[in-house]
Amino acid sequence: MKKTHIFLTLFAGLMAFTSCGAQKAAVKDTVTLPSASKATPKTAKADHLQSLAFVQRVSDQKVYAQNIVSSMTFTATMGDKEITVPGSLHMRRDKVIRLQLFIPLLGSEVGRLEFTPDYVLVIDRMHKEYLKGDYNQLDFLRDNGLNFYSLQALFWNQLFLPGTQKVGEGDLSRYTVKTGEMGTLRPITLQNGNMTFTWKADTASARILQTDVNYKSAAHGNSSLVWLYSDFKALGNKMFPATQSFSFTTTATKKTQKCTVRLELGKFKTDSDWEEQSTVSDRYKQMDVKDVFGKILSM
Repeated sequence: MKKTHIFLTLFAGLMAFTSCGAQKAAVKDTVTLPSASKATPKTAKADHLQSLAFVQRVSDQKVYAQNIVSSMTFTATMGDKEITVPGSLHMRRDKVIRLQLFIPLLGSEVGRLEFTPDYVLVIDRMHKEYLKGDYNQLDFLRDNGLNFYSLQALFWNQLFLPGTQKVGEGDLSRYTVKTGEMGTLRPITLQNGNMTFTWKADTASARILQTDVNYKSAAHGNSSLVWLYSDFKALGNKMFPATQSFSFTTTATKKTQKCTVRLELGKFKTDSDWEEQSTVSDRYKQMDVKDVFGKILSM
């Protein structure tokens, strides 16, 4: 399987997720409280405060760094095909998420995937082609108000609210938290239209270990994204997952498709001495966003 084809499939999957996850509809306050028949007002208030305190703890786990840079091992699986190559990850908060893939041993860059608040860029070094997509170029992305910041929160291991840039303290009561006896993981959920978001946080440490995003539509089929976090290491005075694995599954195409990507990060750095935006040589040929997206989704 061509490495750049993996990038394009990953691009399509993440774009499909983000388009669904960034609906402009307002998210209502949704903290779940026990019904009056099962609890007194005093108990309900105590449960509410307990839930709010846990969401606050989870929110407080986010790292303070503005830049995260690391080498990585990139593994992608689609069907019975799998590739594993070295790479690097560069992230600057609210600015860019960049994944680069290299040829093993030689170290030359073979492909680059870059997300910014304004566009997505895929560069194919081997064939001297690139794809640069303004989010407004695709109707269903534009109509659903696609939001870069939801995707950023997934890479940065944080909570998010669809259609917003960040989660403030005043937003924490919008999440539903399971009350009562707690196990190892405690789910935090958010419902928004056809989308259900679930963050599974460790009860003891309040770190997010898994994020599930599910989209159900009679017209567009079902899609799900499962993002796993493990191998937490120190980044400043916080902890950041050195291993992230995400799987995207959809029935929106002619047949069910699933793509899984695993990122195993090396030593973290927080330096800012690197380019924020990639430039493309005028010798590269530009691919049409709609054509590429359509071909992938019709597979």
